[in-house]
Amino acid sequence: MLKNIFSRSKEGKKQNLPIVVVSGLPRSGTSMMMKMLAEGGLEIISDAVRGADEDNPNGYFELEPVKQLTAGHHQWLANADGKVVKIISSLLEYLPREHHYKIIFMERELQEVLASQQKMLKNRQEQSQVSDSEMYNQFEEHLAAIKYWLARQPNMDVLYVSYNRMLSDPKAACAKIAEFAGGTLNVDKMAATPNPSLYRNRVTNN
Repeated sequence: MLKNIFSRSKEGKKQNLPIVVVSGLPRSGTSMMMKMLAEGGLEIISDAVRGADEDNPNGYFELEPVKQLTAGHHQWLANADGKVVKIISSLLEYLPREHHYKIIFMERELQEVLASQQKMLKNRQEQSQVSDSEMYNQFEEHLAAIKYWLARQPNMDVLYVSYNRMLSDPKAACAKIAEFAGGTLNVDKMAATPNPSLYRNRVTNN
């Protein structure tokens, strides 16, 4: 549970807690980060609609109503203060402005993201309709646009976290995340969560 990120007014009343959002491209390490935050002691919002599978053995930690943000359905956020929810980067612009968000944005080598997505599609016996090179360019353009947009949102604080560096030095990264979240997180439990054996789409130049 979040313990220390709220403030008190002069009357001693609790002020609204920020909503912690784990974001990034699909297959960028967002599910791993959700598990890390849960292990660290934060309360996550998720459901069991999408269970663990070969691509994400530890689970996806997703919430189905998130998909309805584009339609303006975000009433569930009224009960999300002080909790953690996973929202992919393409949906961030649909978050209502009346809330304060702390966004942990996962970054990963794009070649690894593409490789991971291709493997997931293969496991599902599906095929992408877009070439890797075209998808790479789309990802680059999207990331540049969303970072530009995020930097101009007064109700959003952002911490960019490298998936690749996280796996090489998890404790240092977890200490920064704990400081950013502002709560009393168990850094040791967080740092013990990443499983190197699940890092299965490593690019050769890493």
